[in-house]
Amino acid sequence: MPSEVIYEAIEEFGLIKKEKSKTLFSKIGIVGCGIVGQNIARVASFYGIEVVFIEVSEDKIREAYRNIGKVLDQRIEHWGLTSGEKRAILSRIKGSLDYKDLSGCDFVIEAIRAVDRGGKLKERKQIFKKIEDVVDADCIIATNSTTIVITELSSELAHKERCVSIHFLISSSEAKMVEVVKGLYTSDEAYAKVCKFVQLINRKVIPVEESAGLIAVRMFVVILNEACEMLMEGISTVEHIDETMRIGFGMRIGPFELGDKMGLDKIVRWMDNIYNEFGDVRYKPSPYIKRLVRAKQLGEIAGKGFYNYDEDGIRIRPTDQKC
Repeated sequence: MPSEVIYEAIEEFGLIKKEKSKTLFSKIGIVGCGIVGQNIARVASFYGIEVVFIEVSEDKIREAYRNIGKVLDQRIEHWGLTSGEKRAILSRIKGSLDYKDLSGCDFVIEAIRAVDRGGKLKERKQIFKKIEDVVDADCIIATNSTTIVITELSSELAHKERCVSIHFLISSSEAKMVEVVKGLYTSDEAYAKVCKFVQLINRKVIPVEESAGLIAVRMFVVILNEACEMLMEGISTVEHIDETMRIGFGMRIGPFELGDKMGLDKIVRWMDNIYNEFGDVRYKPSPYIKRLVRAKQLGEIAGKGFYNYDEDGIRIRPTDQKC
Protein backbone atom coordinates (compact mmCIF):
# COMPACT_ATOMS: atom_id res chain seq x y z
CA MET A 1 0.00 0.00 0.00
CA PRO A 2 1.63 3.27 -1.11
CA SER A 3 2.39 5.79 1.63
CA GLU A 4 0.23 8.89 1.76
CA VAL A 5 1.84 11.99 0.28
CA ILE A 6 1.97 14.92 2.69
CA TYR A 7 2.03 18.44 1.28
CA GLU A 8 3.44 21.28 3.37
CA ALA A 9 3.38 24.96 2.51
CA ILE A 10 6.88 26.16 1.59
CA GLU A 11 6.15 29.51 3.30
CA GLU A 12 6.43 27.75 6.68
CA PHE A 13 10.13 27.15 6.05
CA GLY A 14 10.99 30.71 5.06
CA LEU A 15 13.56 32.61 7.07
CA ILE A 16 11.28 35.64 7.25
CA LYS A 17 7.52 35.43 7.56
CA LYS A 18 5.57 38.46 6.46
CA GLU A 19 2.10 38.98 7.80
CA LYS A 20 -0.23 41.12 5.78
CA SER A 21 -1.51 44.02 7.86
CA LYS A 22 -4.53 46.08 6.98
CA THR A 23 -3.92 49.82 6.74
CA LEU A 24 -6.11 51.86 9.06
CA PHE A 25 -8.75 53.81 7.12
CA SER A 26 -8.13 51.93 3.90
CA LYS A 27 -11.91 51.89 3.44
CA ILE A 28 -14.60 54.17 4.87
CA GLY A 29 -18.36 54.29 4.49
CA ILE A 30 -20.81 57.17 4.20
CA VAL A 31 -24.57 56.90 4.72
CA GLY A 32 -26.21 59.66 2.73
CA CYS A 33 -24.33 61.28 -0.11
CA GLY A 34 -25.78 64.77 -0.30
CA ILE A 35 -23.58 67.86 -0.35
CA VAL A 36 -21.75 66.89 2.86
CA GLY A 37 -21.39 63.23 1.93
CA GLN A 38 -20.09 64.12 -1.53
CA ASN A 39 -17.50 66.44 -0.02
CA ILE A 40 -16.29 63.77 2.43
CA ALA A 41 -16.19 61.10 -0.30
CA ARG A 42 -14.24 63.28 -2.71
CA VAL A 43 -11.69 64.45 -0.15
CA ALA A 44 -11.12 60.97 1.33
CA SER A 45 -10.73 59.41 -2.12
CA PHE A 46 -8.26 62.15 -3.12
CA TYR A 47 -6.02 60.93 -0.29
CA GLY A 48 -6.17 57.32 -1.50
CA ILE A 49 -8.97 56.00 0.73
CA GLU A 50 -11.59 53.66 -0.72
CA VAL A 51 -15.11 55.02 -0.17
CA VAL A 52 -18.50 53.29 -0.31
CA PHE A 53 -21.61 55.41 0.16
CA ILE A 54 -25.18 54.30 0.80
CA GLU A 55 -28.12 56.03 -0.83
CA VAL A 56 -31.86 55.38 -1.10
CA SER A 57 -32.13 55.06 -4.91
CA GLU A 58 -30.09 54.60 -8.07
CA ASP A 59 -31.04 58.15 -9.09
CA LYS A 60 -29.47 59.49 -5.88
CA ILE A 61 -26.31 57.48 -6.57
CA ARG A 62 -26.03 58.84 -10.12
CA GLU A 63 -26.67 62.38 -8.86
CA ALA A 64 -23.87 62.03 -6.30
CA TYR A 65 -21.42 60.82 -8.98
CA ARG A 66 -22.42 63.71 -11.25
CA ASN A 67 -21.94 66.33 -8.57
CA ILE A 68 -18.56 64.93 -7.48
CA GLY A 69 -17.50 64.88 -11.13
CA LYS A 70 -18.53 68.53 -11.58
CA VAL A 71 -16.39 69.64 -8.63
CA LEU A 72 -13.42 67.68 -10.00
CA ASP A 73 -13.94 69.22 -13.45
CA GLN A 74 -13.79 72.68 -11.88
CA ARG A 75 -10.44 71.73 -10.34
CA ILE A 76 -9.17 70.58 -13.72
CA GLU A 77 -10.23 73.89 -15.30
CA HIS A 78 -8.23 75.77 -12.66
CA TRP A 79 -5.17 73.55 -13.10
CA GLY A 80 -5.63 72.00 -9.67
CA LEU A 81 -6.13 68.47 -10.94
CA THR A 82 -5.44 66.30 -13.98
CA SER A 83 -7.91 64.10 -15.87
CA GLY A 84 -5.99 61.04 -14.73
CA GLU A 85 -6.31 62.07 -11.09
CA LYS A 86 -10.04 62.61 -11.58
CA ARG A 87 -10.43 59.06 -12.93
CA ALA A 88 -8.43 57.67 -10.02
CA ILE A 89 -10.56 59.56 -7.46
CA LEU A 90 -13.85 58.38 -8.99
CA SER A 91 -12.58 54.79 -9.25
CA ARG A 92 -12.20 54.67 -5.47
CA ILE A 93 -15.81 55.79 -4.83
CA LYS A 94 -18.65 53.25 -4.99
CA GLY A 95 -22.35 53.90 -4.48
CA SER A 96 -24.70 51.24 -3.15
CA LEU A 97 -28.24 50.65 -1.89
CA ASP A 98 -27.18 47.80 0.42
CA TYR A 99 -25.81 48.40 3.93
CA LYS A 100 -23.92 45.09 3.64
CA ASP A 101 -21.44 46.85 1.36
CA LEU A 102 -20.22 48.73 4.45
CA SER A 103 -18.64 45.48 5.62
CA GLY A 104 -14.88 45.87 5.98
CA CYS A 105 -15.01 49.62 6.62
CA ASP A 106 -12.79 51.08 9.35
CA PHE A 107 -14.99 54.15 9.73
CA VAL A 108 -18.63 54.88 8.78
CA ILE A 109 -20.10 58.38 8.81
CA GLU A 110 -23.84 59.05 8.90
CA ALA A 111 -24.38 62.20 6.82
CA ILE A 112 -28.05 62.04 5.81
CA ARG A 113 -29.92 65.15 4.77
CA ALA A 114 -32.79 65.38 7.21
CA VAL A 115 -35.31 66.65 4.65
CA ASP A 116 -34.83 63.47 2.59
CA ARG A 117 -34.96 60.73 5.19
CA GLY A 118 -36.04 62.43 8.37
CA GLY A 119 -33.83 64.11 10.92
CA LYS A 120 -35.53 62.72 13.98
CA LEU A 121 -33.41 61.04 16.61
CA LYS A 122 -35.33 57.77 16.28
CA GLU A 123 -34.60 57.48 12.56
CA ARG A 124 -30.92 58.28 12.98
CA LYS A 125 -30.70 55.65 15.71
CA GLN A 126 -32.13 53.11 13.27
CA ILE A 127 -29.40 54.00 10.77
CA PHE A 128 -26.75 53.50 13.47
CA LYS A 129 -28.17 50.05 14.24
CA LYS A 130 -28.13 49.09 10.55
CA ILE A 131 -24.49 50.12 10.37
CA GLU A 132 -23.60 48.19 13.53
CA ASP A 133 -25.23 45.03 12.15
CA VAL A 134 -22.81 44.82 9.19
CA VAL A 135 -19.48 46.25 10.41
CA ASP A 136 -16.78 44.81 12.66
CA ALA A 137 -16.75 45.59 16.39
CA ASP A 138 -13.76 47.91 16.01
CA CYS A 139 -15.28 49.97 13.17
CA ILE A 140 -15.87 53.55 14.28
CA ILE A 141 -19.38 54.96 13.71
CA ALA A 142 -19.86 58.72 13.52
CA THR A 143 -22.55 61.29 12.76
CA ASN A 144 -22.06 64.58 10.97
CA SER A 145 -25.08 66.05 12.77
CA THR A 146 -24.29 69.16 14.80
CA THR A 147 -27.47 69.48 16.82
CA ILE A 148 -28.00 65.85 17.94
CA VAL A 149 -25.54 64.78 20.64
CA ILE A 150 -23.66 61.54 19.97
CA THR A 151 -24.25 60.18 23.50
CA GLU A 152 -28.01 60.07 22.93
CA LEU A 153 -27.63 58.84 19.37
CA SER A 154 -25.42 55.87 20.36
CA SER A 155 -27.21 54.97 23.61
CA GLU A 156 -28.87 51.81 22.23
CA LEU A 157 -25.86 50.31 20.42
CA ALA A 158 -23.94 47.26 21.62
CA HIS A 159 -20.60 49.05 21.20
CA LYS A 160 -21.27 52.62 22.29
CA GLU A 161 -17.59 53.27 22.92
CA ARG A 162 -16.76 53.43 19.19
CA CYS A 163 -19.20 56.27 18.40
CA VAL A 164 -17.99 59.83 17.76
CA SER A 165 -19.48 63.06 16.40
CA ILE A 166 -17.68 65.00 13.67
CA HIS A 167 -18.63 68.07 11.68
CA PHE A 168 -17.37 68.84 8.19
CA LEU A 169 -18.23 72.40 7.18
CA ILE A 170 -19.91 72.78 3.79
CA SER A 171 -19.51 76.55 3.61
CA SER A 172 -16.34 75.78 1.68
CA SER A 173 -15.51 72.47 0.05
CA GLU A 174 -11.92 73.04 1.11
CA ALA A 175 -12.47 74.18 4.72
CA LYS A 176 -9.34 72.84 6.38
CA MET A 177 -10.91 71.97 9.74
CA VAL A 178 -13.21 69.37 11.26
CA GLU A 179 -14.93 69.61 14.64
CA VAL A 180 -14.51 66.35 16.59
CA VAL A 181 -16.68 65.55 19.61
CA LYS A 182 -16.15 62.87 22.25
CA GLY A 183 -19.41 61.59 23.71
CA LEU A 184 -20.03 60.19 27.20
CA TYR A 185 -19.37 56.62 26.02
CA THR A 186 -16.63 57.35 23.45
CA SER A 187 -13.34 55.60 24.18
CA ASP A 188 -10.01 57.40 24.03
CA GLU A 189 -8.89 54.93 21.36
CA ALA A 190 -11.85 55.66 19.06
CA TYR A 191 -11.43 59.41 19.50
CA ALA A 192 -7.70 59.20 18.73
CA LYS A 193 -8.40 57.18 15.58
CA VAL A 194 -10.90 59.75 14.31
CA CYS A 195 -8.39 62.53 14.94
CA LYS A 196 -5.87 60.49 12.94
CA PHE A 197 -8.36 60.20 10.07
CA VAL A 198 -8.92 63.98 10.06
CA GLN A 199 -5.15 64.49 9.85
CA LEU A 200 -4.87 61.91 7.04
CA ILE A 201 -7.19 64.01 4.88
CA ASN A 202 -5.18 67.14 5.66
CA ARG A 203 -7.67 68.81 7.99
CA LYS A 204 -7.12 70.39 11.40
CA VAL A 205 -8.84 68.79 14.38
CA ILE A 206 -10.96 71.20 16.42
CA PRO A 207 -11.78 69.45 19.73
CA VAL A 208 -15.26 70.36 20.98
CA GLU A 209 -17.15 69.34 24.10
CA GLU A 210 -20.52 67.71 23.47
CA SER A 211 -23.06 70.50 22.96
CA ALA A 212 -25.88 71.18 20.50
CA GLY A 213 -24.59 73.29 17.61
CA LEU A 214 -20.91 72.78 18.48
CA ILE A 215 -18.88 75.92 17.67
CA ALA A 216 -19.47 76.71 14.00
CA VAL A 217 -23.25 76.28 13.78
CA ARG A 218 -24.03 77.86 17.16
CA MET A 219 -22.09 81.01 16.28
CA PHE A 220 -23.30 81.21 12.69
CA VAL A 221 -27.05 81.04 13.44
CA VAL A 222 -26.72 84.00 15.84
CA ILE A 223 -24.89 86.06 13.19
CA LEU A 224 -27.48 85.20 10.53
CA ASN A 225 -30.40 85.99 12.85
CA GLU A 226 -28.90 89.41 13.66
CA ALA A 227 -28.29 90.09 9.95
CA CYS A 228 -31.96 89.31 9.25
CA GLU A 229 -33.02 91.61 12.09
CA MET A 230 -31.06 94.50 10.52
CA LEU A 231 -32.57 93.66 7.14
CA MET A 232 -36.12 93.79 8.55
CA GLU A 233 -35.37 97.09 10.31
CA GLY A 234 -34.29 98.54 6.98
CA ILE A 235 -30.81 99.38 8.25
CA SER A 236 -29.14 98.03 5.10
CA THR A 237 -29.47 95.62 2.18
CA VAL A 238 -28.52 91.97 1.71
CA GLU A 239 -25.50 92.86 -0.44
CA HIS A 240 -24.22 95.63 1.82
CA ILE A 241 -24.52 93.54 5.00
CA ASP A 242 -22.61 90.74 3.29
CA GLU A 243 -19.98 93.20 2.01
CA THR A 244 -19.51 94.60 5.52
CA MET A 245 -18.72 91.15 6.90
CA ARG A 246 -16.50 90.20 3.96
CA ILE A 247 -14.49 93.41 3.68
CA GLY A 248 -14.69 94.69 7.24
CA PHE A 249 -14.13 91.41 9.08
CA GLY A 250 -12.33 89.32 6.48
CA MET A 251 -15.06 86.69 6.12
CA ARG A 252 -14.68 84.81 2.85
CA ILE A 253 -18.48 84.65 2.47
CA GLY A 254 -21.10 86.97 3.97
CA PRO A 255 -23.83 85.56 6.27
CA PHE A 256 -26.63 85.71 3.65
CA GLU A 257 -24.53 84.11 0.92
CA LEU A 258 -23.37 81.46 3.37
CA GLY A 259 -26.95 80.77 4.44
CA ASP A 260 -27.99 80.24 0.83
CA LYS A 261 -25.09 77.87 0.29
CA MET A 262 -25.93 75.77 3.36
CA GLY A 263 -29.66 75.62 2.66
CA LEU A 264 -32.17 77.73 4.60
CA ASP A 265 -34.40 74.77 5.49
CA LYS A 266 -31.43 73.05 7.11
CA ILE A 267 -30.54 76.21 9.01
CA VAL A 268 -34.10 76.51 10.36
CA ARG A 269 -33.87 72.93 11.68
CA TRP A 270 -30.52 73.76 13.30
CA MET A 271 -32.03 76.83 14.94
CA ASP A 272 -35.09 74.94 16.20
CA ASN A 273 -32.92 72.19 17.72
CA ILE A 274 -30.52 74.61 19.40
CA TYR A 275 -33.40 76.79 20.65
CA ASN A 276 -35.12 73.70 22.12
CA GLU A 277 -31.85 72.74 23.82
CA PHE A 278 -30.98 76.12 25.35
CA GLY A 279 -34.25 78.09 25.28
CA ASP A 280 -32.39 81.26 24.31
CA VAL A 281 -34.23 83.59 21.90
CA ARG A 282 -30.95 84.27 20.07
CA TYR A 283 -31.28 80.86 18.43
CA LYS A 284 -34.96 81.12 17.46
CA PRO A 285 -35.33 81.28 13.64
CA SER A 286 -35.86 84.79 12.29
CA PRO A 287 -39.32 85.39 10.74
CA TYR A 288 -37.51 86.48 7.56
CA ILE A 289 -35.78 83.11 7.16
CA LYS A 290 -38.98 81.22 7.96
CA ARG A 291 -40.82 83.22 5.31
CA LEU A 292 -38.25 82.23 2.68
CA VAL A 293 -38.45 78.57 3.68
CA ARG A 294 -42.25 78.57 3.52
CA ALA A 295 -41.97 79.96 -0.02
CA LYS A 296 -39.51 77.13 -0.90
CA GLN A 297 -36.79 79.74 -1.47
CA LEU A 298 -34.20 77.53 0.19
CA GLY A 299 -31.06 79.10 -1.26
CA GLU A 300 -28.58 78.03 -3.91
CA ILE A 301 -30.03 74.53 -4.29
CA ALA A 302 -33.48 75.98 -5.14
CA GLY A 303 -32.20 78.81 -7.35
CA LYS A 304 -33.55 81.42 -4.94
CA GLY A 305 -32.98 82.44 -1.32
CA PHE A 306 -31.52 85.72 -0.10
CA TYR A 307 -30.06 85.87 -3.62
CA ASN A 308 -31.15 84.58 -7.02
CA TYR A 309 -29.03 81.95 -8.83
CA ASP A 310 -28.75 80.76 -12.42
CA GLU A 311 -28.84 77.11 -13.54
CA ASP A 312 -25.14 76.67 -12.70
CA GLY A 313 -25.62 77.97 -9.16
CA ILE A 314 -23.96 81.31 -9.94
CA ARG A 315 -25.30 84.20 -7.87
CA ILE A 316 -27.19 86.78 -9.92
CA ARG A 317 -28.67 89.38 -7.56
CA PRO A 318 -30.44 89.71 -4.19
CA THR A 319 -34.11 88.78 -4.05
CA ASP A 320 -36.81 91.25 -3.08
CA GLN A 321 -35.65 92.58 0.27
CA LYS A 322 -38.93 94.02 1.50
CA CYS A 323 -40.35 92.24 4.50
